[in-house]
Amino acid sequence: MAAQIRFPGLEAALNDWETLLGTEAVTRDAERLAARSRATFATPNTTLAILRPADTCQVRRCLNIARRYRVPVYPVSTGRNWGYGSMALPGDGGVALLLDRMDRILDYDPELGTVTVEPGVTQQQLHDFLREQGDHFWLDVTGSSPHCSVLGNSIERGFGHTPYADHFAHVSGLQVVTGDGTVLETGFGRFENARAAAAYKWGVGPYLDGLFSQSGLGVVTAARLWLMPKPEAFTYFQVSIRDDAELEPLIDALRELRMAGHIRSAVHVANPFKVYSAMESYPWEQMNGETPLDPDIVRDHLDRLGIGAWSFSGALYGSREQIRVAKKAIRRRLRASLDVCQMRFMSVERLTTLERFKRPLGRLTRLPLDQMLAFMRALFGIKQGVPTDAMLPSTYWRKREPPPSDPDPDRDGCGLFWCAPVAPLKGADARTMVAIANEVFARHGYEPMLSMTVISERALDNVIALHYDRDIPGEDARAMTCYQELLERLMDAGYYPYRLGIQSMETLRARSGKGWNHTLARIREALDPDGILAPGRYPA
Repeated sequence: MAAQIRFPGLEAALNDWETLLGTEAVTRDAERLAARSRATFATPNTTLAILRPADTCQVRRCLNIARRYRVPVYPVSTGRNWGYGSMALPGDGGVALLLDRMDRILDYDPELGTVTVEPGVTQQQLHDFLREQGDHFWLDVTGSSPHCSVLGNSIERGFGHTPYADHFAHVSGLQVVTGDGTVLETGFGRFENARAAAAYKWGVGPYLDGLFSQSGLGVVTAARLWLMPKPEAFTYFQVSIRDDAELEPLIDALRELRMAGHIRSAVHVANPFKVYSAMESYPWEQMNGETPLDPDIVRDHLDRLGIGAWSFSGALYGSREQIRVAKKAIRRRLRASLDVCQMRFMSVERLTTLERFKRPLGRLTRLPLDQMLAFMRALFGIKQGVPTDAMLPSTYWRKREPPPSDPDPDRDGCGLFWCAPVAPLKGADARTMVAIANEVFARHGYEPMLSMTVISERALDNVIALHYDRDIPGEDARAMTCYQELLERLMDAGYYPYRLGIQSMETLRARSGKGWNHTLARIREALDPDGILAPGRYPA
C-alpha cells in the first residue's frame, strides 16, 4: 500500500513491463524480493520489483515505461556487490533493473586483445572464453566471486592484481542508455565505420565515459575492454617484514620500485589480522566465545609460519631476463632498508614441485603446507587472471558456523562493510590511515582488517574490512556506527574513498562542494529529465 501511495503508477508499470519482458522476467513475489534485496548490512529501502531485460532495446523500453509512470529504476549487473550494498537500493524504494541475462561476449580481437562484453558476463565466463581462444590474453580479476560481473566492476572503477589492475583505465568505449531513453556510443564508437573504436579510448571531442562510471546517469549495456597479453614468463612474490615500525619505509620502497618499473603489478600489503583471517576461521574456542580477537593469538600463529608484522604480494611479468633483473632490484632495495623475515619468488614450476612433495615437506617442516599451498595457489592464479572464490569464506569471519560449500554472504547474514580510502603513495600517509583504523576499530570492538594496495606509481588504496554477524541483535547498528565514524575520521584527515557503498552516498554529497553538485545536477537534468534513473546513487 505504501508503495502505491508513493508510486501510484507502479501497478500499471509492472503490467507494461510484464508485457514487454514476459512474466518470468519480472519478479513481484515479496519473499523472492526480500531475498534478493538483502545486503551485508542493514538496508531500510524497499525493492518493489526486479526486471531482467535481455538486450539494450529492452533496457531502453523499460526506462521509457519508468518515465511514463514515474517509477525509479536502479541498474544492477549481477548483484554480487558484497560489502557495498549488493542488490539493495540507495533510494527510497524503486525497481531493480537486473542485467544478468545480458551475458553475451559481443566481439573479440585476438590480435589487439580487446573484447566487448555485456554487463551479465562474469569473470569465470570471460576467463573460460579466453582459454578457448588459445589463452593468448588474460583478464584482470578481482578477489571476489568468479560469478561477479566484469563490466560492473570496471564501471565501479574497481581494481585487481596484474599490470591491468586499474579496470576503468582499460575501458575503450561504452554503450549507454540514458534516463530519457537515448542510446549512445562513447569514444570513436559513435562513428559507424571507426576502426580504432576498441584501440583508442579517448575518441575525439569531449570524453564522456567517465560520466557513466560510478553514477546514475545512464545504464551501461556494453563496454569494450583491453586484455593483458600473456607474458613469456611469470613469477609470484611474497614478502614479509618483521617490525610494524617499518611500514613507512616499506611503502616508500614500493613507490620507488613501482616508479622505476621493476614492479608493474598491483601490490597488496596486509596487516596480521587480514593475513590470519584469509587463512583461518575465527578461533571461537580459543577465545572462549569472546570478541574481538586477541592480537597475541594472531601473532603466535603467524610467527609459526614465519610471517611478520606486514606482508605483501605481487607478481612480475615479461621476459625471463626482465624478471631476473626485477627480482634482483627488489631484493636489493628491500634488504637495504628493511628487516625482511620472509621473501619468496615463486614460478609456476616451483609451485608445482612444492605441491608434488608437500606431504614429506610438511612432515619435515611441521607446517600446514596443504593449507598454505592451497591459499598460495589461489593468489598465484589471481595474478594470472584466474577467478577464484577462495577469498569468499573470509566474509564469514564473525559467524559461529563454518562457511558453507556454496557461500552467499547476503543469504547467510554475514556482516561486512568495505571502507576504501585513497592516499598518496607515501609511508607517512599509510601510517596515518592505519592509526585511524586501529583506533576506531579498537574502540568499537572489531578487528581492523587492512589491505593496502599500490594501485599506481602515486596512489595507495587502503581497503578496510569491517566484519560482524548480522544475526546478533544490535550488531547492525553497532557496526554502522563504527563504519560511519571510520569514514568521517578518514575524510577529516584528507583520505576519501575511491568507491562508495549505498550507505555512504549522502555523506559524500554533503562534502562535494556546491560547484560539483550544481554541475552534476544540471547534467542529470539533461540526461534524465524525469529523475527516474537511480536517484540517490553517488553524488550526482
